[in-house]
Amino acid sequence: MSFTITKDINNKGNQTEESAIQTGTTDSNNDTKKHTFDFKVKNSVEKYEIQNASGSQIVQTRGNTENISPAKNDQGGSQLAEQNHPKHLTIVPLQDDVVSHKLLLENYQGKFCEEQRPSTKRQLSAESAAKSVSVRKRSTVIKSQEEIVKPRSLASPGTQPGRPYLPGVCSSKRKPRKLLFSSTEIFNKVDTYCIKKGKELRELEVFSAQNIARAVTEGARNDLEKLRAIWIWLCHNIEYDLEGYLGLSQKICSPDEVIRKGKGVCSGYSCLCVEMCREVGIECVEVSGYSKGVGYQAGLSLAEKHSDHEWNAVFVGGQWWLLDACWGAGTVNMETQTFMKRYDDFYFLTEPSEFINSHFPDDQTWQLLTTPISMEEFEMRPLKTSAFYQFGLTLTQPTQYKTTTDNGEALVSMSSSRPLTFSYEMRQRDPQTGAPKQEELDSSCGVLSVTRYGMKLRLLPPEPGAYEIKLFAQRESEPGALRWVCSLELECTSIQQRQTLPDNPYQSWGLVAGTSALGIKSCSVQGEEALEVGDGGECKVILLTSRPLMMVCELIHHELSTAVARRCLALQTAADQLVCNVMCPYKGFYRLSMFARDYDSEGGTFQNVGNYMLHCRTQVLNPNALYPADLGLWCGPGMRTQEAGLSHFSHTGAIVNAPQGRCNITFHCDSPDLQIHAALYAENPGAELHREAHFPLSRYVLLTFTDTKVTVSVCTPSAGVYRLGLYGRKSPQQDYMLLCDYIIRNVCDRLEDPFPFVYSAWGKGCVLLEPRSGVLAPQSMVSFRVRVPGAQRVCVVGEKRTDLKMNKSRVWEGEALTGNATQLKLATVTKETNDMHVLMIFDVINLKNEL
Repeated sequence: MSFTITKDINNKGNQTEESAIQTGTTDSNNDTKKHTFDFKVKNSVEKYEIQNASGSQIVQTRGNTENISPAKNDQGGSQLAEQNHPKHLTIVPLQDDVVSHKLLLENYQGKFCEEQRPSTKRQLSAESAAKSVSVRKRSTVIKSQEEIVKPRSLASPGTQPGRPYLPGVCSSKRKPRKLLFSSTEIFNKVDTYCIKKGKELRELEVFSAQNIARAVTEGARNDLEKLRAIWIWLCHNIEYDLEGYLGLSQKICSPDEVIRKGKGVCSGYSCLCVEMCREVGIECVEVSGYSKGVGYQAGLSLAEKHSDHEWNAVFVGGQWWLLDACWGAGTVNMETQTFMKRYDDFYFLTEPSEFINSHFPDDQTWQLLTTPISMEEFEMRPLKTSAFYQFGLTLTQPTQYKTTTDNGEALVSMSSSRPLTFSYEMRQRDPQTGAPKQEELDSSCGVLSVTRYGMKLRLLPPEPGAYEIKLFAQRESEPGALRWVCSLELECTSIQQRQTLPDNPYQSWGLVAGTSALGIKSCSVQGEEALEVGDGGECKVILLTSRPLMMVCELIHHELSTAVARRCLALQTAADQLVCNVMCPYKGFYRLSMFARDYDSEGGTFQNVGNYMLHCRTQVLNPNALYPADLGLWCGPGMRTQEAGLSHFSHTGAIVNAPQGRCNITFHCDSPDLQIHAALYAENPGAELHREAHFPLSRYVLLTFTDTKVTVSVCTPSAGVYRLGLYGRKSPQQDYMLLCDYIIRNVCDRLEDPFPFVYSAWGKGCVLLEPRSGVLAPQSMVSFRVRVPGAQRVCVVGEKRTDLKMNKSRVWEGEALTGNATQLKLATVTKETNDMHVLMIFDVINLKNEL
């Protein structure tokens, strides 16, 4: 076949330049035929003339019309050229009278040989062929005049006019991915089939990209499902060739070798994707460029480096899409130099606006954005992983990858479309190498607070320098480690002197995300701001619950020992709330961590539900002011008292202040079989030095039962903090069980007298009206008033017996002389037995002489 091009360079007269190329073609019958193709441009008239061996001829012109003359064949007959010629040529207009010889030749050869190609190679249309080419790096393009100058062509729908290898659809006209498919779950059937088929092909040692492509796409209903099958096969059957990337072995790039070895570098994935897509008729190209992947270091300019990554663009659903099977197959751990298989669906037909944050193509057209970004802007963008978009996150502050401290601190905030759990890592960069140091800074260098729809992180670097910040997230109540979502750079120019913050191994401050599933509704302390503790060093944190829970707490301060920390917490467990009373004995910041589990889950694990920062501005250390050391988990009325049938408490909190050293705690008991016992304990034995030799602490508590009401009267011997334990049991054969503890705080220095010593005959309905003191002065008249149900006679027995009389209010009353007796006994005779029973004993002591 001869190909002649005639061109008038200066458009003057008949000055022309000619060149000729000789070649031959083979038809389907393996007979070699010669064809002559003449193309001339003369006086702005384009002329095409084709003649084959049989003599058939076709002539086409542009600029004016020239008749088509039939040629005689060997038998002398005549027929139209169209009957012998395979196809008409595509008419290619010239651009500024300049012609690319190579392109015109390839155009003709492609049209002429289309019918001679095997059927499996003819699946792409002329439009597809224009798109299915490889995009080369700009540095490898030979900038000769022949390749720079392109003829004007009839561009295919997905490409730019004059640039058939580049997309022509701008993002303003793009359809979002959700219109192409609502969710990747619609591919479940395709994915399952492809994964199974891939294993079968591996066992059968099928290593042909074409055969694999046809096998895995069998049954696919459209191009989208075919592409999905190819993507799934690539991600599940090819591993990243890390040894080749590191130079430890030769890189595996060719499709056959990639399939056979089951691994390859990025170009191996992209080249294989092109081969498989071409086999099933999908337009696919390789795109080279830069990525924020292995080897990427923020802050170093990419303009001085060669591009290091390759991925793919495919034409599906009427527009171009981007995918990266290399990143979809897994990740690389450079510390251990291993490839970790972890399928990532994000990089399948990714939205260009999200893809551009990690992939920057050599040719900006492949950004598929209405307004392409520059490499400088690409470098300045924060590094966001696939999980960032999968979790629906938005980085609200900062907007660039690098932020600088202001007055020694910086703020990072993100919003989310769903409740998430967050954490972070902060590492200082080595000033010499710029690489992050291995050791992670402790959590006192940041204050993280998590809300239902976002997070806020206040960074407090310990010294000037550069820092790498990594942010992590996970869906609420989802098991497994948190996923890396974003990386930032922090530059600290100066630091501010501040009090040391407590370390927080749980990282987030405030209510932990996901606690609603554990039954936590809200907390009285909001956000990460420190709770200011009052002058007395005491505060309260309340968790509202949707179901009964149990709680334990931990208080941390750099000067606080474990033993003292126990005396700083008093926990109250109620059906609808958990209350933690806190004492802060030292000046500075504290961390209060709260843990909870279901109330009925005795063997369950306590989970962290909240971490709160407390700030005490004054030094209030006084060991006698701390809570008793032996407090249990049942301070104040709560679940235990409710289960025992106790209700309507006069003091609903765990702490009772007794400014005069005395108090009465009342409640109702709905269980007639429940026996109540109360006991008083002092943390400081010195609080009753002058009384302990004579009276036990049991003498400072008096129980009174009237109908369903119970009154616990307490008088403390001196100033201090006491524990009042309430116990109950159903029958005498059982041991008493702790129902709740009260903390009694007496700030009065006045010495209080004990109550009388009570015997078992003092039972339900008995009420001592006076005297309330159990210590009487000698040689004095004492007025008695007492209510004793069912009594036939009530008397006071000392040196002599004094009978009391019952008044209209059924109160037994009268006066008795103490004399020189050491005790007075209050006794009664009941109607049932006619026996005398001692109810209580009063001591007759001259306290002044005792002191």
